[in-house]
Formats: sequence, C-alpha cells, structure tokens
Amino acid sequence: MAFDVKGFLDGKVDEYNRPAFIADDPICIPHRFTRKQDIEIMGFFAAVLAWGQRKTIINKCMELITRMDGVPFDFVRLHQESDLKQLVGFKHRTFNDTDLLYFISFFRAHYAMHDSLENAFLPPNAADTEFRAEYLEPQTVAHESPALASSVCYLGTLQTHHFGVEEALNHFRAYFFSLPDYPLRTRKHVSSPLQQSACKRLNMFLRWMVRHDDRGVDFGLWRRIMPSQLICPCDVHVERVARKLGLIQRRQSDWKTAMELTNNLRLLDPEDPVKYDFALFGLGVEGAL
Repeated sequence: MAFDVKGFLDGKVDEYNRPAFIADDPICIPHRFTRKQDIEIMGFFAAVLAWGQRKTIINKCMELITRMDGVPFDFVRLHQESDLKQLVGFKHRTFNDTDLLYFISFFRAHYAMHDSLENAFLPPNAADTEFRAEYLEPQTVAHESPALASSVCYLGTLQTHHFGVEEALNHFRAYFFSLPDYPLRTRKHVSSPLQQSACKRLNMFLRWMVRHDDRGVDFGLWRRIMPSQLICPCDVHVERVARKLGLIQRRQSDWKTAMELTNNLRLLDPEDPVKYDFALFGLGVEGAL
C-alpha cells in the first residue's frame, strides 16, 4: 500500500495546530496583544528576529516590548525624539539599534497613511490599494531584476486575486526601503524573491496574519491576501521533513525551493496549503522522521 502523505500530514496538522503550540513559538509575542496594529508590529518583529533558539527569540522580543513601554503602536505613532534613546543598545545577532530605529521610522511613516500593515504588501495593481509611487526607490541593484525571479507573479498564475505573494514580497521590500537615508546595512534583514531568498521569515509573518481558522494560533487579520496564495516558510526543520516525504527535490534552498514545496502542498489542499507548515515544522522539531 502506498504511503498516504496527505492523510499523514492532515493528522499532524490537527495535532500541532493548537494553542499549546503558541507558548514556545515566536508567535506567542503578537498573541500578547489584542489591538490589530500591536499584533502587526510585534508579529513583524518576532518574525524578523526569528534566528536561533526560540527561547532567545522570545526573550529578545519581550525586551523590545519593554523598550517600547509595552505599547508598540503608541510608541511608533507618538514617540518623541528623546524616547528613541530607549531603543539604543538593542541587539539580536546581526540586528542592532541602527536597524531598529529605521524599522520604527518606517512603521511611523506607514501608519500615518494606513490603518494596517497589510497595505504595505499590496502591489500597486491590487484592488482598492492606495499607492504612493513617490515612496518607491528606483530599483538600481543589478542582481535584483525580474529576470532572476521565478515566473509566478509575472505570468499571472494567481490572476484570480490579481497578484501573487512573490509580487507582494518584492513590492514590500521596495516600499520598506523607500524612506530617505535608510541604512544600507538594514537591507539584509528584509528579503525578497528578487534576491532568490526563500523569504522564510516574511512568509511566516504572512501565515500568521492571513490564515484564518478556529484553532487559535494564526490570527487571520488580513483578507486581501488569501490563504491559497501563501508560500510555505521553508526553514531547516520544514525543509528536512519535506525532503524525506518527497515534497522537495531541488537541491538548493532558495525561493524556487519554497515554491516547489508550496506547489506540492497545494496538491494536498489548494485552498490552504500552508497549514502543512504546522505538520512539517512540528515533525522536524520533534525529530519524528
């Protein structure tokens, strides 16, 4: 009898997609808040800082919350220049206070125009999106060209929704670094498919914000990006298990690898392929395979 990959993974999704998953995962950070913008801001920081041991990631995020007086959205909107001294000295791996100060500047500028961070991921051709072209920098970096990206967003694979997550991520990075005098060193903390990155952290953040079910883990705050569009976060645990199950054949670990995995997961559930992130990650952490 052939091994039933779908049945096996569906069972593991049910096992891992539950509130008990939250306590030891960086997603516990945005779960400390109820206001949408606080969830977005701290969810974004928790995803960007998701390097290394989960306990350390959570502790650094808790430190950041304290430095922002426990109210991230209010701090972003209302801080005075003197308040920024509270952020000086923050560091997690290669992310430091220079990067943090730019992130705060971006959030302040964005939320002055928009009610949600979702707008930052909506390309200019997306429906009902207010687009400020003057905020986008010219794309002059030679290796960051559409020719190097996969064909997904350029061939209109997801025409039902007018744009794909690949296009959304490329747009977001350009928009994120559209403020004057951004630090060049900060660019390494926000990836995009144009760089051939698997964009693990941003795809994880999008999963948190977009997926909506009744399990109490993902938030489902955003409705203009659909669960069917999401790309599976391809970290070392997910990738290892996916390879063992034959869901990844590509040798490299890059954007095309994340696309290969997601396309195979769409064969199991075209409407919600990234729910299998729970199963693959959980199996990887437990060493079950």
